[in-house]
Amino acid sequence: MRLNLVEAGDGPPVILLHGLFGAAQNWGAVQRHLAARHRVLALDLRNHGASRRAAAMDYPVMAADVIETMQAMDAAPAAVIGHSMGGKVAMALALAEPSLVSRLVVVDIAPIAYPPALRPYIAAMQAIPLHSGLTRRDADAALAATIPEPGIRAFLIQNLRMQDDPPRWRLALDEIDAAMPVIESFPDLPGRYEGPTLVINGERSSYIQPGSRPRFQSLFPAAQFATVPGVGHWVHAENPGGFLALVDPFLD
Repeated sequence: MRLNLVEAGDGPPVILLHGLFGAAQNWGAVQRHLAARHRVLALDLRNHGASRRAAAMDYPVMAADVIETMQAMDAAPAAVIGHSMGGKVAMALALAEPSLVSRLVVVDIAPIAYPPALRPYIAAMQAIPLHSGLTRRDADAALAATIPEPGIRAFLIQNLRMQDDPPRWRLALDEIDAAMPVIESFPDLPGRYEGPTLVINGERSSYIQPGSRPRFQSLFPAAQFATVPGVGHWVHAENPGGFLALVDPFLD
């Protein structure tokens, strides 16, 4: 499917892909910075933001969505930057159609399977009664028993359309819930991406372990590895300056 997107700037194209429960708008500060020298397209992946809903959410299908959108926007080849789930989509895209990817940036995710740690978030969001008069404070309180971190609750609640009556989710929660086994995994895909690749992790994040480097290097032989100090999984949101200090020279 062709995906909803936010576009800014002129120059060589850059594609931004958000993580699970995210949206194009999560790249705001990064997109504004990169748009000074690049044409930057931040996409809503399927079942997120304003993009359409569908049952399938495996990585080849999501990569095909990005390819269709890039080609429709005459934005290929492009540098592709993906965080978390979006990083897996970016890797699947680079492996499927390497000629469409001029450079690849993978942010705090590896091409491996992860444990089902995020499924309770979905259940907690599904359990919120979406009634007329619901406030953000009500939604936050409903999530608090399952999700003690205020920052994560605030991130998830960004997906509630409070202007609707009753409020509704921008996320297709039922479809995402059903697809979690394939979202948590990463398929065995043929081929390798030989182009420039930068793998960025957060210093306080456990998503990329040293043991995953051989897997990266088998699929992305030109991979370089870098760490943004003092941050967790949401690298570009927690320290956009540190993130961009790595990305800017790589894109140039």
